Amino acid sequence: MKDYLIFGAVAAVIIGVAAFTVIRNRKIRKNGVEADAVVSRIEETQSPSAEGGTDFSETYYDTYVDQNGQTVEAQLDHAPGRTRVGDPVRIKYLPEKPHFAIPVK
Repeated sequence: MKDYLIFGAVAAVIIGVAAFTVIRNRKIRKNGVEADAVVSRIEETQSPSAEGGTDFSETYYDTYVDQNGQTVEAQLDHAPGRTRVGDPVRIKYLPEKPHFAIPVK
């Protein structure tokens, strides 16, 4: 019984995070402001995989100038293609939450 509760709690967290991400990205697509940005850094992380190996993931950050003329570094939801530091990217962001952006397709 305890295993089912743990599995259920983990599943609920995963579903909650996924739902939050979908809702946030939909709001950015609908209400976001477009800007030209440059990929400023890429953070690589490693974690153990379920098969006993290692999983690698990358988090992309871009730098852009917002509507107020302020330089902002934002985390990208995902990066298009083979993105490298210094690559230009067109983004959308919410002025009230400028530190997260999505690439414009």
